[in-house]
Amino acid sequence: MSDLLVGIGLVLVIEGLVYAAAPTAMRKMAERLPELSDQTLRLSGIVALAAGVFVIWLVRG
Repeated sequence: MSDLLVGIGLVLVIEGLVYAAAPTAMRKMAERLPELSDQTLRLSGIVALAAGVFVIWLVRG
């Protein structure tokens, strides 16, 4: 359970860093999201999910 909380905390830290470091870029990216198809967003989510599982597998091996 503590690993899950640490993972959630790391996600929040990384998101916070991105918003703090590049708020204009994040705003522009959010404005372009409606232009993307559902299939593109779904594929992006699957790729991010697979990358996350791969990183966890490497670390936890």
